[in-house]
Amino acid sequence: MEWTFVSWDFVTALISIIMLDILLGGDNAVVIAMAANKLPVALRRKAILIGTGGAVVIRLVMTLIAVWLLTIPYLQVLGGLILLPIAVKLLLPAEHNEQINASDNLMGAIRTIIIADAAMGVDNVLAIAGASHGSFLLVACGFLISIPIIVCGSTVIGRIMDRFPVVLYGGAGLLGWTAGSMIMHDKIVGQLIMQTAGSWAPSAIQIVLAVSVVSIGLWMNRKKNQAIA
Repeated sequence: MEWTFVSWDFVTALISIIMLDILLGGDNAVVIAMAANKLPVALRRKAILIGTGGAVVIRLVMTLIAVWLLTIPYLQVLGGLILLPIAVKLLLPAEHNEQINASDNLMGAIRTIIIADAAMGVDNVLAIAGASHGSFLLVACGFLISIPIIVCGSTVIGRIMDRFPVVLYGGAGLLGWTAGSMIMHDKIVGQLIMQTAGSWAPSAIQIVLAVSVVSIGLWMNRKKNQAIA
């Protein structure tokens, strides 16, 4: 898909990528802080900056590879289906059970940050690759804009999400919409659905998946609260 900077499609896709990056980057910011926790204050900032820089490069490479892989028939559909439970999980109470062994030396902390971020960034990579629809330029622009926001404002972002849950629900809906878009952009399955159902199919599938993700998230939250009560 060819987009230009003045294209409305490019701008809306870029906004979606930035939002997804921010929404899915919160846990990674927590891991980064935990990994550098045992370092002296003087080295902590250095470890976070270097470790985050390395993690960003690795994640960018992973995302570009994912963008290429999603051009293979049926993988867009598989990616879209995998993205749906990730979207629902975004609405459930966070459970920080990651075993992060904080290191007391600079190189150890940097290594931990890079490895942990790469392991936890699979959902982010898949979401961004799906939202880009094959545009490496969109991926690069989204990273350049969103990474500084995540690194510098992760605490503020977390507070906003806690205070205004509608942001999380909007993000989950956006992930559901992206999953539907990935399915419809598959070269084989997307064309088959279009031929069978007509030109209205893409929007209908995206809306249904976005609403379904939010509805399931609400239902699971309510069920969990009732079990606790």
